[in-house]
Amino acid sequence: MQKSMRIKTRIRKTILVLFSSLFLPALLFLPSIRATTLAKLNLDQIAAGSEAVAHVRCTAAESRWENGSIWTLATVDVLEIMKGNLPDSITIRVPGGRVGHLTATVEATPRFWPGNEAVVFLQRSRAGGFMVAGWAEGTFRISRDPHTGAETVTQDSSAFAVFDTTSRTFRTEGIRRMPIEEFRMRMAAALARSKEKNR
Repeated sequence: MQKSMRIKTRIRKTILVLFSSLFLPALLFLPSIRATTLAKLNLDQIAAGSEAVAHVRCTAAESRWENGSIWTLATVDVLEIMKGNLPDSITIRVPGGRVGHLTATVEATPRFWPGNEAVVFLQRSRAGGFMVAGWAEGTFRISRDPHTGAETVTQDSSAFAVFDTTSRTFRTEGIRRMPIEEFRMRMAAALARSKEKNR
């Protein structure tokens, strides 16, 4: 009887150890990969936090493993420079992507695909190339009306709830389908104010 009790106790301890070593770390890790909170940024703040701003067109995108994480490297042609100095082609690094059967998704990060055009606010990456300042808030997609050819701009963050530090609430905001000329004027004003502050 005592031997049977000792065996059952050992089994329970073994199960507990297995649960602790296998499942608990996974549960602790889940929130860090699922939750992404963006603080609301206006154009002035994004402009101030960027080293360069450019209208780019993606020509290629490739995902790969780097130090245990999946990253996507997008090669883009620089069509127009609005701030800073850039070569004709640059690489933009984005966390997440797909390698083989594994997909890593990081909410609120921009995605680039061949043919896609956008205005992006850029920061240099320590690993080489560039990253988008403000992620979804620093990415403005350019689309064209198939009938009129008119260009409009939509901010990636317009599809995400961002945290407004003033009202302390989450709101879905951002630029949506703004005529590109109006966007250019707003952005030029934001860049001018940023330049003035840095003097």
